[in-house]
Amino acid sequence: MNPTLTDVAQRAGVSLSTASRAFSDPDRIGRDTLRRIIDAAEEIGYVASAGRRSRSGLPTRSATVAMIVPDIGNPVWASFVKAAQAHGWNRRQTVVLTDTDGSPDREREIIGELHERVDGFVVCSPRLPAHDIVELCGDTPLVLVNRTSDETSSVVPDAADGLRQALEYLRVLGHEHVAYAQGSPLSWSNQTRVEAIRQLADQADIELEVLGWQAETVAGGQAAAASVVASGATAVIAHNDLMALGIIAGAVALGVEVPSELSVIGIDDTPLAEVGRPTLTSIQVPMSRAGVMSIDMLHQQLTAEPGQAPAEPRAVTLPTQLVVRQSTGPVAGWTPARRDRSDA
Repeated sequence: MNPTLTDVAQRAGVSLSTASRAFSDPDRIGRDTLRRIIDAAEEIGYVASAGRRSRSGLPTRSATVAMIVPDIGNPVWASFVKAAQAHGWNRRQTVVLTDTDGSPDREREIIGELHERVDGFVVCSPRLPAHDIVELCGDTPLVLVNRTSDETSSVVPDAADGLRQALEYLRVLGHEHVAYAQGSPLSWSNQTRVEAIRQLADQADIELEVLGWQAETVAGGQAAAASVVASGATAVIAHNDLMALGIIAGAVALGVEVPSELSVIGIDDTPLAEVGRPTLTSIQVPMSRAGVMSIDMLHQQLTAEPGQAPAEPRAVTLPTQLVVRQSTGPVAGWTPARRDRSDA
């Protein structure tokens, strides 16, 4: 097995990003540190990869982009990857897809293995802290999706606005007690959604029940169904559509009718939302647009002029929209509020 940059970094006693910088931008490395890294590389027989850009700053060949997702079985990533691959073709980018199965250890391993083989990374819903990912990628261009960072560019949906729409809709239908079914404890999206929905529920005078963590799958939703029913909530918002569909199945199995006894809302608005029975009310997240944006942002980094100062990280926030279907309805005995139209 050929020695890698990770081996060089370990032998020289420096971080992976420092070792990478020694070969891509040596002027930024102290003389003694640079000498130690070069000596370590020579000792183990490491050969740096060829340059990725011509003097014009344009790629000399089609760039290879590693797209890392937590679960390719979740249909939300299908639309994202499809849009990214199609747009990447126009940008002379070949997208290589990898799946971490939601494991931070696997995520770390994949980035380390691919670091010397690809020209850029798009890391989606990472389980590792953002700073760790930036360090692992070193000088290799990076865009994060569903995770913000001050150190690199990112694309995130405006989950708070989607949750606001959902709670306002439920409140108008008479729901005063709502549950939130959490996803993975390692999910940044889950953490930010919990923070947002707590604040929004308080502002809307809604009693909120935040349930325990579950796998972000149909099975995870089925496991959460008993807790949803036991909470006494008349409505539940799930971390994603898969969990929401599982909650519906689990609630029905427990003898609870949807939506007459329990309203259910998912997040992502995947194609599955339209084919379930009942069809699923969901917060639409524009993942196809996120796929295009991530490729564009990576392209800007890949085509930067040699020696040009790195551009400031960009954080793009995409809008979300509640899509109402059959899985939500009014609480029993609800009547719509009417305004007094007296001419007096």
